Amino acid sequence: MTGRPVRTGRGAGQGSAGELLELVRSRRAVTRGALQRATGLSRATVGQRLDRLFRAGWLREGAGGPVDSPLGGRPSITLEFDDEHAVVLAADLDTRHARAAVLSLSGEILAEHSGTLVVEDGPDAVLGELGRWFGELLEKTGRGAESVCGVGLAVPGPVDTETGRVVQPPMMPGWDGYDIRSRLARALTEHTGAAEVPVLVDNDANLMAYGEQRTGYPDCSAFVLVKVSTGIGAGVVVDGAVFRGIDGGAGDIGHIRVPEGAQTLCRCGSYGCLAAIASGGAVARRLAEAGVPAASGSDVRDLLASGHPDAVGLAREAGRRVGDVLATVVTLLNPGVLMIAGDLAGTPFLTGVRELLYQRALPRSTAHLDVVTARLGERSGLVGAGAMVVEHLYAPERVEERLRALGV
Repeated sequence: MTGRPVRTGRGAGQGSAGELLELVRSRRAVTRGALQRATGLSRATVGQRLDRLFRAGWLREGAGGPVDSPLGGRPSITLEFDDEHAVVLAADLDTRHARAAVLSLSGEILAEHSGTLVVEDGPDAVLGELGRWFGELLEKTGRGAESVCGVGLAVPGPVDTETGRVVQPPMMPGWDGYDIRSRLARALTEHTGAAEVPVLVDNDANLMAYGEQRTGYPDCSAFVLVKVSTGIGAGVVVDGAVFRGIDGGAGDIGHIRVPEGAQTLCRCGSYGCLAAIASGGAVARRLAEAGVPAASGSDVRDLLASGHPDAVGLAREAGRRVGDVLATVVTLLNPGVLMIAGDLAGTPFLTGVRELLYQRALPRSTAHLDVVTARLGERSGLVGAGAMVVEHLYAPERVEERLRALGV
């Protein structure tokens, strides 16, 4: 997984084993000599701390690198993060569909499953089914339950990341305040026999943005992804980190009020929300009213793929409405990349977005802006969820905690 922000050992201590691992993972220092220079530690101290990382199985030696000394000599042995010592489980929930995967620590998808999973069936049933999916995927990869180091979950609602609970989610009835972490950990144990592992939960647009920015735009310091499916949400990545606001509510642009929707009731209970008139669900409703079978954003996606004229026209109109709101977002954040993702992320919708965005936003705000569609497609949430888990577990301060727990 590339493009991670470099930490400075917050809470880990200057030159700790956790900081050394971060220097190797970020490729800032990949030999013992380079680690000495970066930390100011002695050769013996660097060797002792690296030994802990080797015993944990987190580091390995690679090929010979450049000669460290200007006087010449043998090439230094390079150090590498061993991304094969564990795997991450990740899942991305939409309102009526889900994807789950086993990922390597570098973000490679080793096995994947997608299928119907309806969030309205409630958290107990949905999370129990995800546990079953994870069990089958581990069998498919041949990895044992003991190799799982953590689970990441993307959900279509606002999340308090401290507790992992969704907060008043308009599209997730019955989930408000539910203990997702405990239930998913229990489901994993029931179906795999795995010991309890960390379970991290975040909003789907946040994790899609994180996955896309890290893999495709690691040098973009201000990145915005807008997911337009059954609802509308945005993820914002600033300086390599997801911006969530003070309690996880940042990016909820689907509930910005727009004049055109003043008479339209949103699922959140208010009138006039952008999502009520421009989401995949809103387009599906208008198509159904016109006699075209459509019940969700995924149905609209299928109609767009077949070139259905009514779907194309309504998607472009929805894009214009979203583009009008995004003119304000772009003016406020001045991002380098604005990415459109989700069921409506095709040419008609993107054309509509560009029409209004460039018309309404100041030229200064769009002069260096790339408006694009998702590179990872339906996998961006999985990749982002996996990256979230890896960055959490291998943060310098957490490395120290985990090494002590391992007794090394």
